[in-house]
Amino acid sequence: MAKEMTIEQIQALMDSMHKNEISELVYEVEEFRLKIKGQQAPSIAPAPAPAAAVQAAPVAVAVAAAEASVPAPEKQPEGKVITSPIVGTFYAASSPDKDPFVKVGQAVSEGDIVFIVESMKVMNEVPADKSGVVAEVLVENGAPVEYGQPVLRLE
Repeated sequence: MAKEMTIEQIQALMDSMHKNEISELVYEVEEFRLKIKGQQAPSIAPAPAPAAAVQAAPVAVAVAAAEASVPAPEKQPEGKVITSPIVGTFYAASSPDKDPFVKVGQAVSEGDIVFIVESMKVMNEVPADKSGVVAEVLVENGAPVEYGQPVLRLE
């Protein structure tokens, strides 16, 4: 693909953005990056809030509804757990054609690299913070992980 765009191509993108009411477009190819921001639709100001005494009942209902919608915490895995140190994407191996760092039944020592978490295009090797035998891999390869999410369970 070309690393450059003509004025006509950029104008066509801008026309398409306007026609489809798109407020922002980012186009990236290799080292070429183009970011176009269009005009945003005017926001409508919310109506002023009613007096505090009238507002008290709806707020209580909203809080009760919010508490009811909070899911029950997931059951934490038993035994020693190695968690993700950052938010990102879990990878069991250094590349798709390589073997995973660890497999179920494999012994690991503290400091061994056990998986990778990709965050912001940086591959972060994660060492085991404890020793044991891998009992279970709790995350699928390529799946997103959260900070502190259990990834491996050791025995």
